Amino acid sequence: MTTPSVSRARRSAPILAAVCLAAVMTAVPVVAQDDGEADVAAEHEITLYTSVTQDTVDAVLAVLAERHPEVRVEVFRAPTGELDARIASEQRSGGLAADVLWMTDPLSIQRYEADDLLAPLEGEYEAVPPRYRSDRFVGTRLLNLVVVTGQGLDPQPVSWADLASEVYADGVVIPDPGFAGSAFAALGYFATTDQHGMDFYQRLKDNGAVQVSSPGEVLTGVAEGRYSAGITLDKVVRGAVDKGSPIELVWPEPGAIALYSPAAVVASSDDAPTAQAFVEFLVSPEAQAAIADTGWEPVRPDVDWPHSAPAVTPDWTELFGRQQELLEGYRAIFGD
Repeated sequence: MTTPSVSRARRSAPILAAVCLAAVMTAVPVVAQDDGEADVAAEHEITLYTSVTQDTVDAVLAVLAERHPEVRVEVFRAPTGELDARIASEQRSGGLAADVLWMTDPLSIQRYEADDLLAPLEGEYEAVPPRYRSDRFVGTRLLNLVVVTGQGLDPQPVSWADLASEVYADGVVIPDPGFAGSAFAALGYFATTDQHGMDFYQRLKDNGAVQVSSPGEVLTGVAEGRYSAGITLDKVVRGAVDKGSPIELVWPEPGAIALYSPAAVVASSDDAPTAQAFVEFLVSPEAQAAIADTGWEPVRPDVDWPHSAPAVTPDWTELFGRQQELLEGYRAIFGD
């Protein structure tokens, strides 16, 4: 079962400064706003675990640092699979070191909610549509999976189903749903829709499709001419096109596969008020504008976004608890 939605058309947001995080684990002085969203005491420190792209993390932290340098945010960033492994390891050894989780997809956070690892959110979240939040996590941005093709590919695919056509035999590349949370969203959508089902992956495989680890590798393979088309994220395609890469973005029918990127406060946080304020700031107009400026669709409908196109999304409630089942079905087709 899927739920259709439509992206919004707005003006682009102003560019905001970014702070470079030189290492995977680093500290940047930041604090949430003091304009009524939340009050945070000075000289507090929280730890953020995230799978969000580095440029987006940098941009959001920069906005905060410009306004309040009193609180430090230590950042550990890794792909979804690696981050999940770190969290699991810390749970086995005595508890999470993180105060805030900022993940790529809803399923990454739902399992922690089910394990009672997340604190109830405090603050104002009414500006975020209800479908993108619960009482323990809130969406911060929307990621759209699209098709990328080589420049001038003729014919171009029109729908998702076209990727399994003989026209693109031995020329399609897809990301690994066991590695990237966004790729699992594609698996969840295709596997649970009547017009595709898991047979869609079998048709792709029979047609010579190749799996790589990440959406970024998909884009690289298409840009280098090793593949004709692939499944990746709209942000990375736009960014590469802007730099002159010989690729094109195709928005397939019935729409891009959209997923939301949630954030949550860890229940065992040593500084819950600061952690709560940080999560609330992520959905503030300023942080949302910074997120949009790095190429991701903001979750708030009142923040400028220039790209308008239809989107579909998996039924996340239906998918929760089925991750292993779906991955095993996928592995039976594409292997590890």
